[in-house]
Amino acid sequence: MVDVPDFRSVTVEALAAMVRGGELTAAAVTDAALSRIDASNHEINAFVAVDADSARAQAAALDARIAAGDDVGPLAGIPIGVKDLEDAAGFRTTRGAMHLADAPAATADSTEVARLRAAGCVVLGKTNTPEAGWIGDTFNPLFGPTKNPWSLDRTPGGSSGGTSAAVAAGMVPMATGSDGGGSIRIPSGICGMSSFKPTQGRIPSGPGPLGAADLSTVGPMARRIRDVALALDTVVGPDANDLRSQPAPAESFRDACEEPTPPTRLLWCKSVDGSPVDDEVAEIAEAAVERVRAAGVEVVETEPLMPEVMKPFLLLFYGGMVPTYRDLLGTPAFAQVTPGLQTLIEGAERRLSVDAVEQARKAAQAMSMRLADAMDGFDALITPMTVGHAPVSEQMGTVNGEPTHSWVANTAPFNVTKRPAGTTCMGFASDGMPLAIQVVGHWLADVRTVELTAWLEDLFGLDPVAPYAT
Repeated sequence: MVDVPDFRSVTVEALAAMVRGGELTAAAVTDAALSRIDASNHEINAFVAVDADSARAQAAALDARIAAGDDVGPLAGIPIGVKDLEDAAGFRTTRGAMHLADAPAATADSTEVARLRAAGCVVLGKTNTPEAGWIGDTFNPLFGPTKNPWSLDRTPGGSSGGTSAAVAAGMVPMATGSDGGGSIRIPSGICGMSSFKPTQGRIPSGPGPLGAADLSTVGPMARRIRDVALALDTVVGPDANDLRSQPAPAESFRDACEEPTPPTRLLWCKSVDGSPVDDEVAEIAEAAVERVRAAGVEVVETEPLMPEVMKPFLLLFYGGMVPTYRDLLGTPAFAQVTPGLQTLIEGAERRLSVDAVEQARKAAQAMSMRLADAMDGFDALITPMTVGHAPVSEQMGTVNGEPTHSWVANTAPFNVTKRPAGTTCMGFASDGMPLAIQVVGHWLADVRTVELTAWLEDLFGLDPVAPYAT
């Protein structure tokens, strides 16, 4: 047997191969993950629940199956966390909400988690999220804030910030996320990880999420895109729990990334909705685009594509939460809701109507058609993943030093239009924080979008490792 490597120095694919080949046991990998959580979670606060006994029992069962000659799957022995918006059997799904603090444990996994277990994963526990996934930061009244391993005073992003922090800090090699407005891409990008948000429905969301049904999708998160691709191959495909679910693509995500075919033409947009872009972010993004051009790719710049996108997004996102919270309005329990979320839910409740939702959906459809026209003849659209810098925890991000909620303006448009989108690191800000480029694909072109993300990851040649050490 060999020592279990730092999860940040080995790919998920290689780690699983070592377990299948007998160089490592699932038990040893699980124990290493539990030890690393014990060593660093008190500072990072990425995990909000861990069941070591269950994890060790899962690992022992996998080792017994491997010894018996069974094929336990492509993710053999990989320990994972599950974002606390998604069900994992034996754990409460609190959604970071005080009124769900004593919720009963889930009796079954979500579809995604069940498929990851079937592929050989060991579920360790739940990762932190802002209440109901409401913001691109990770803090809540129940568990407090999660810290970014790149700088402990900064947010790890949100709403999958518990997952991004856990992976970036080396607690686990992979975990789950969800994305209703950027919640996989934002935390991955500002924690130095590559990521992918699929076309809505590629990965079933069943049991259905509370709210954001028009916008949200779930997905695996890891440091590098080929590991995300490996996991995607195990979780895509339709399921009766999600009537919006799409068929699995004919091609393998992981195979497409083996030797990525470069793009021929890319559309380039600095700010999708016209929000101001930070000067430093723009400079680093332009340098990244020049590297793409130098690789022989035609890059054509365009003006803002969806200046009106935030109005339907806000109504569909926060309006989707209103039914979940309506019974709490006017009760003492509502006073325990995260203050900023209280304000947004109250505002959405006043504006919510059948007509308003229908108008928002029609606006989303119109923007989707305009985006398709703009992208016609291009392999993909590329943008800076954020237009500003990641905030200090529980504060606003900044654009040219000015606080603004719009620092993440480039992500939500592609939830409204349901497009697949990947991210990878394009460089570093002067404060040392990673910055990411976003690759937006055509509707249902998920495999090609992941392939292009892998191509950019290779082109930039960055393998960011957070300076935090356990």
